[in-house]
Amino acid sequence: MKFKRTERIGAIVKILSDNPNKIFTLSYFTNQFNAAKSTISEDLIVVKNVFEKLQLGKVITISGAAGGVKYIPKTSKAENEEFLMDLCEKIGDKSRILSGGFLYLIDLIYDPTIAAKIGKIFASNIDYADADYVVTMETKGIPMALMTAKAMNLPLVIIRKDIKVSEGPTLSMTYVNGHNSKIESMSLPRKALKPNSKVILIDDFMRGGGTIKGMVDLMNEFGAQVIGTGVFISTMKPQEKMVKDYISLIQLDVNGENVTVEPNLKTFKYEYQNEELEEEYDIDDILDEEE
Repeated sequence: MKFKRTERIGAIVKILSDNPNKIFTLSYFTNQFNAAKSTISEDLIVVKNVFEKLQLGKVITISGAAGGVKYIPKTSKAENEEFLMDLCEKIGDKSRILSGGFLYLIDLIYDPTIAAKIGKIFASNIDYADADYVVTMETKGIPMALMTAKAMNLPLVIIRKDIKVSEGPTLSMTYVNGHNSKIESMSLPRKALKPNSKVILIDDFMRGGGTIKGMVDLMNEFGAQVIGTGVFISTMKPQEKMVKDYISLIQLDVNGENVTVEPNLKTFKYEYQNEELEEEYDIDDILDEEE
C-alpha cells in the first residue's frame, strides 16, 4: 500500500511522539510505508523542522550501526511557566487547606494530563542520559514518576512502605520523616535494580527532605547511584533540607489560612538554544550509513 506524504508525516509524528527516546531506523519507516529511504529522509526533515519551530521537542538523528532517528521530549521555559502558574493558582485556593496545614492535591496529582506534563518537564530538566531507572516512593508520586519514566524511556521502580510477599526477598530500612521526625520504613525487592545502576528519583512533595534522603540511602544499600532528583512541590520552610541536589517545580508555604505558592523558575533550562543532548547528524548521513 502506498501512502501520501501527508499521511506518512502524520504517522511518523504519531510514532515518534508515542515512543520518546526510542530509536527508529530509516528501514523501519521504509518498510512501514513502502517508500524509498530518500523519501523517508525528506519526510523526517519536515517533521524535525516542525517540532523545533513549534517547540514540541527535538527529533535527532544518530549515526552508526545502532543509529537512526528518535524524538526527545522538550519543554520551553515559557511553556513551563505558563503551565505552572496555572497550577499554582489552583493550588493556592484556600479551600484546599486541610487540618494540620496539609493541602488537598489528589485531583491534580492524579490528573493524567497534568502528570504527563510534569513528567515531560522533569525529562527536559534532569540529565538522564546515563540513567537506568526512575525510582519513586508509593503512592502519590507514582503517576508523575510513571509519566517521567515514559518521557525518559526508562523502567519505573516503586519503593513500598510495606513488604509484599509476592515480590520475593526484600531489603527494608527505616528513615526519619522530614515533616514530623517520625521513624518510618521503606522496602524494595532485591531483584528490582540491577547491580551498579544509576537512577533518577521522583517524588510528589518535600518538606524537610527526609523521604528523599531515605530513598538515597536505600539506593546506596543496593549499590545504585542517584544521578538526579525531581520533586513536584517543595516547601519554603525549612530552607535547609536533608538533601541538596534536587530540582523542584513549585515552592509552597502554608501559614494558617495563607497559602503562598509559586513556580520555581530557576529550575528550568532554556531548551531551544543551541544545546545538544547528543551529537546530531544530518538525516542524509544516516541514509549513507544504511546503504
